Amino acid sequence: MTPTEGSVMPRRAFWQTVIEALAWVLVVVALARPQFVEPPIEKVEPQRDILLALDLSQSMDTKDFKAPDGTVAARVDAVRDVVSNFVEKRPSDRIGLIVFGDAPYPLAPFTMDHALVRTMIDDLVPGMAGPRTAVGDALGLGIRMFERTTVPDKVLIILTDGNDTASKMPPLKAADIAKSKGVIVHAVGIGDPRATGEDKLDTTTLETIAAKTGGRYFFGGDSTQLATIYHELDRITPEDRKTMSWRPRIELFAWPLGASVILLTGWYVLSGLAGLMRRRRTVA
Repeated sequence: MTPTEGSVMPRRAFWQTVIEALAWVLVVVALARPQFVEPPIEKVEPQRDILLALDLSQSMDTKDFKAPDGTVAARVDAVRDVVSNFVEKRPSDRIGLIVFGDAPYPLAPFTMDHALVRTMIDDLVPGMAGPRTAVGDALGLGIRMFERTTVPDKVLIILTDGNDTASKMPPLKAADIAKSKGVIVHAVGIGDPRATGEDKLDTTTLETIAAKTGGRYFFGGDSTQLATIYHELDRITPEDRKTMSWRPRIELFAWPLGASVILLTGWYVLSGLAGLMRRRRTVA
């Protein structure tokens, strides 16, 4: 641009050039959207649901379970200790709990709150679900609970000390349905193998249930054997989980942008005040 005759061209101050250049650099930095990346946050999603079905018929109060120290305890006492310990070792699985006697009852839905499940196990009392044994109905309730889940692996561990005496659904029919739904059933039999009548353990049915669904059958005659069984169940159903990770980001563009605005505003305010003071001195 060529100045016209008589026009006045204000001299550009050195510091004005520096400040405007610095402000421009800050604007460019703000447009680049700098971010602060925080440490990663991980979320673990369980990929397996384990449902524990425990027999609480009156016979579970029978005191014939030998402990490692030679003392004899009630069957339910041994079950409480061993199963509670099993739950404690499964921090990455969702655990559900049902008990059965005359009929099955859900005590805990599938949950990661294992302390709750262990509390429920500690409070189990023989006969609270009735004196008889409904194995088939317990399997049926377990299948219905699994229908509400979306995890790929579904495992039901059923423990009983007798044979089915109260079910409306035959146990083997329930096993067929479990197989069609992709539910693996492991069966654990406990108690006196020499018992007769309604107290006799139906090992044939339990073995068939496990075989039909791709599970295994175990027998535990004392506390040591029962602990070994649940240790084996822990081994053959290793933890299955999916870990998702993301790093939160904090936008920092406001800082250079704000600094640019403050820098320019401050410069022009100070320049205006300096000019005003000069004019006052000239007038004076």
